[in-house]
Amino acid sequence: MSAAERSFEADLATLAWLVELGADEAIGEEPVDRYEAAEAVVTREAVPEPEPEAEPAPPAALDAASGAIAAACGDLAALRAAMAAFDGCALKRGAKNLVFSDGNPAARVMIVGEAPGRDEDLAGRPFVGRSGQLLDRMFAAIGLSRGAEAAADALYIANVLPWRPPQNRDPSGDEIAMMAPFLARHIELAAPEVIVTVGNSATRMLLETQLGITRLRGTWGKWRGVPVMPMFHPAALLRDPMKKRDAWADLLAVRARLEG
Repeated sequence: MSAAERSFEADLATLAWLVELGADEAIGEEPVDRYEAAEAVVTREAVPEPEPEAEPAPPAALDAASGAIAAACGDLAALRAAMAAFDGCALKRGAKNLVFSDGNPAARVMIVGEAPGRDEDLAGRPFVGRSGQLLDRMFAAIGLSRGAEAAADALYIANVLPWRPPQNRDPSGDEIAMMAPFLARHIELAAPEVIVTVGNSATRMLLETQLGITRLRGTWGKWRGVPVMPMFHPAALLRDPMKKRDAWADLLAVRARLEG
């Protein structure tokens, strides 16, 4: 055994012996006057105070800014670029991807959801998780698909918010108001014949109502002259399969409107 190892073993044995004697605190060899230490003044170099950060713009100003930006977009590509560059919404800082849209922009039917979830945030596309898979099966039952090339058979999908809220919480009123001009311009540029809103946030925003989806589903409304069919969100159908009967009736109403 080396001298260092013998010293370590000796120190360890001494420590164990002190613990057995009841020692529970390590102190120095010289006493310290704590009162005198407390009175000692420590001098430091003066540190300049940081410049105050600019106050965030009020919500009304941000809403006006988003409205002006959205109105200046002449096509969907410009709108997507403008939304990607928009820094007014705090959700952008916590999201991985902008979730702009999916499907065929020329589709007769545009689906508007609430906000991306975890799967959508990772993929950068709306409705790709379990809810999205159910949504695809629902509309496939009436002959519509986001992958269809023909506009008559296609779907186009977007959300009220393009960035994921933390923990998949519901969008706040301020967030919806801030991003509303972008969605409105999105719908204008896509020019669908029918809009399907899924969930409370999209329905309340486009129909300008505080009523819930349970009261509104199955009843046609209008957004700037475009027919709007409110439906349960697919996530609600996964939680409560009994709602699927109502969802099927709403799907048939959409199909009938397209055929009529």
